[in-house]
Amino acid sequence: MLSLTVLCLFLVLTLIGAPIAVAMGFSAAFVIWWGDFPLTVIAQRSVNALDSAPLLAVPLFIFAAALFNESGVTNHLFALVRLVVGRIRGGLGHVTVLTNLIFSGISGAALADIGALGGTQIRLMREQGYKDEFAAGITMAAATIGPIFPPSIPLIIFATAAEVSAVKLLLAGVVPALIIAAILMIQIAIMARMQNLPKDTITFSWGSLFRTGLIALPALMAPVILIGGLVSGIFGPTEVAAVCVVYALFLGTVVYRELTIEKTIRAARETVHSTAGVLFIVASAALFAWVFTIDRVPTLASEFLLGLSTNPLVLLLIVNGLLLVVGMILESIAAILILAPILTPALLKAGVDPVHLGLVVVLNLMIGLLTPPVGMSLYMVSIVGKMPLQRVIAGAVPFLIPLVIALLVVTFWPAAVTFLPNLILK
Repeated sequence: MLSLTVLCLFLVLTLIGAPIAVAMGFSAAFVIWWGDFPLTVIAQRSVNALDSAPLLAVPLFIFAAALFNESGVTNHLFALVRLVVGRIRGGLGHVTVLTNLIFSGISGAALADIGALGGTQIRLMREQGYKDEFAAGITMAAATIGPIFPPSIPLIIFATAAEVSAVKLLLAGVVPALIIAAILMIQIAIMARMQNLPKDTITFSWGSLFRTGLIALPALMAPVILIGGLVSGIFGPTEVAAVCVVYALFLGTVVYRELTIEKTIRAARETVHSTAGVLFIVASAALFAWVFTIDRVPTLASEFLLGLSTNPLVLLLIVNGLLLVVGMILESIAAILILAPILTPALLKAGVDPVHLGLVVVLNLMIGLLTPPVGMSLYMVSIVGKMPLQRVIAGAVPFLIPLVIALLVVTFWPAAVTFLPNLILK
């Protein structure tokens, strides 16, 4: 009864336009009051949800991504990748994928990648004759790599919600991110042949490649340092985020000398704004999930799922279908915080590796960023690309195919996820 009440209130508030965090927090708080629970539960559960060491990495990664963007790092990376692969047909599509793959080792979030790279990518593709739909679609699809490749904010949040090793989850994202990038590039190659996409107009020379590579080298070293620190055990998820901030400050002030006091303050303001939104959702989702727990929803869900099947792959396919729908209507971080505690017990009992489950859940919800009505990547690209939402949605449709193929590969091939953390962490 409590769960049904909180769900109905949440849906009503969402439909009338309330922010997700407000809808979750208010509906849960009302049910706590209506159910005659101590009101101190509201403060206790909210504060406990935020009192988490892994969550400290979230504002630090957001700040680091903002600093890298203000330092001009993204421009240097983009210039280098254009020289390497831009001259093949559909080259700017491949450039978009590879640049996002590299930048994902810095940002950890899809919307951060779109904000940092999307405007430049779409502008260049327009100038060289690409259709707006293609430019929008590949910009959004490539940005899904960011939350999979370490460091990943959604994976850290899943680790917190499901009580899984954050280091294992971050390392587990490397191979799936490479799989997504490879399948997207195959899709671009097919579309380039079918649609006769243009080649990049950039002039190549070995001298320009050497100079651009030398300039971009410090930026290229960022993901190497971060992943190397995780692999060696020198850094944990929180420490690696702090190192990322320090390295961003070093590059911006000492190496590239483009980071001024004003730009640093602007990055800090952006970080505070983004972090407040994320942590508000975390606190509200903790209340929301607590109501479900009191009403025994995780136990009932576990019994229901295991009653359908005890085959791990069948359960994962059921979860895939559920999450693809949820991703259309619910913000990804909120979905992780609500569903991870509900789904995890049943799938663990069926023998699913929690690290494998984490990657499947996050990749599902990142695909949801490209689907209306709540897909935030759609709205972000519409803003940075200055194009109508209808054209952005039309551009997303062809690229849902390679993303779903990547999801199925990750689902049916658990070793692609677990191989690297098991190899490194024994």
